[in-house]
Amino acid sequence: MKSLRDTTHALDTGLAQIRHQYEVPEAFPPDVLAAADVAAHRAPTEHVDRTDWHFVTLDPASSTDLDQAFAMSRSGADLLLHYAIADVAWFVRDGDPLDTEAWSRGTTLYLPDGRASLYPAALGEGAASLLPDGPRPAVVFHVRLTADGIATLDGAERAIIRSRAKLAYDTVAADQLPDDFAEFARRVELAEVARGAAVVDPPEQVVEQNDHGYRLAFRPRLRSEAQNAALSLATNIAVGDALHRAGTGLFRVMPEPDERAIRRLRHTAHAFALQWPKHQSLEDFSRTLDANDAKHAAFMLAVRRAGGGAEYVTHRDGEVPWHAAIAATYAHATAPLRRLADRYVVQATLAVANGAAVPEHVATALPRLPEAMARASMQSSRVERAVIDLAEAVMLHGREGQTFQAVVVEDDDEVSRIQLTELAVVAKVKAKNLHPGDECRVKLLSADTQARTVTFERVA
Repeated sequence: MKSLRDTTHALDTGLAQIRHQYEVPEAFPPDVLAAADVAAHRAPTEHVDRTDWHFVTLDPASSTDLDQAFAMSRSGADLLLHYAIADVAWFVRDGDPLDTEAWSRGTTLYLPDGRASLYPAALGEGAASLLPDGPRPAVVFHVRLTADGIATLDGAERAIIRSRAKLAYDTVAADQLPDDFAEFARRVELAEVARGAAVVDPPEQVVEQNDHGYRLAFRPRLRSEAQNAALSLATNIAVGDALHRAGTGLFRVMPEPDERAIRRLRHTAHAFALQWPKHQSLEDFSRTLDANDAKHAAFMLAVRRAGGGAEYVTHRDGEVPWHAAIAATYAHATAPLRRLADRYVVQATLAVANGAAVPEHVATALPRLPEAMARASMQSSRVERAVIDLAEAVMLHGREGQTFQAVVVEDDDEVSRIQLTELAVVAKVKAKNLHPGDECRVKLLSADTQARTVTFERVA
């Protein structure tokens, strides 16, 4: 982790340019803010009282838009996850200004100097967020997990819940969590192995604010974060299965790497000197990798790119929606404060779990969501990449002419993608006879903070 030396404030200027270039929303229109203020005072009338249940949240310490809270209990050998999801649909009504604006935005966009939220703060960081400062309306999914990690939806209900604690990934202690929290995660991970899911969690390249400005870093997932993700994974699988069996819903799907991609990955592993036995599947091999090892992390990134992109699809008769990396039918239902689609999936699941018809406005919206979410995801990816490119240029500006040690993470004819070993920088260099896993030295030719580009050449 290294702080960025940005004495000229190029990063602040560049972030403003990125916001303009990619049309990142700024303030909400007055009618949307007014609608949020009214909605924030909407009293729950269809919710059962679950305030005596011990719910907690677990997120990054700085998060205030809290989508999920959880409690756990046992039912014989099974574990029961009571997963409370922010009841955004209670506040946002079909066709109102909040709904229209959410369809325009699609998703929350995250930048180092602040986020562009899907909903105004009065809802997203207030009345709808599952903060521990009072009772909140929620939709509680009751997810049953067997001893071998099979997750099914036992029911869903609108409920009033009270979070007892806002826990953070980097400081949480085991005694602050439900007794079966770690066991739940262990069972989910066991089921992933049994399904043949690809467990690939490479460190994330991020730009974060800190006390000294910003820092550019590779951030591996903390164990508490991975365990918490298991709750969402089990819930989203249970929801996906319930919706598919009911013949409705919106699903997240992803194709498997084809044979050509697998062959290339084997060459990549060989170049990294990783021992991938001939008869071992990619999924099994992936579980042996350590994201804190630079070559392992680079291979993980190659695996993630090999399978193609994930997308949303609606239910189609005779087809099983499949997410190859998860090896299951899967839906996004656990982040309605940050993703437009989840609000509708939550409503569809609530109906299906209670034997009711999916509301007409939900059924009408489902076919429109894949295009809306694809557009939002593309904007999010472009913004994220632009921020990283800017931070790399700012970090390296003034160091032109210096040489750096690097590892090749991907090659394509005469252009190789490299990762610097001492800085969290990924770039391209024109060079022949380089292969994934090769170590090389490169010289920085330019670091243009205006164009957000860095240029290297290989040093013999």
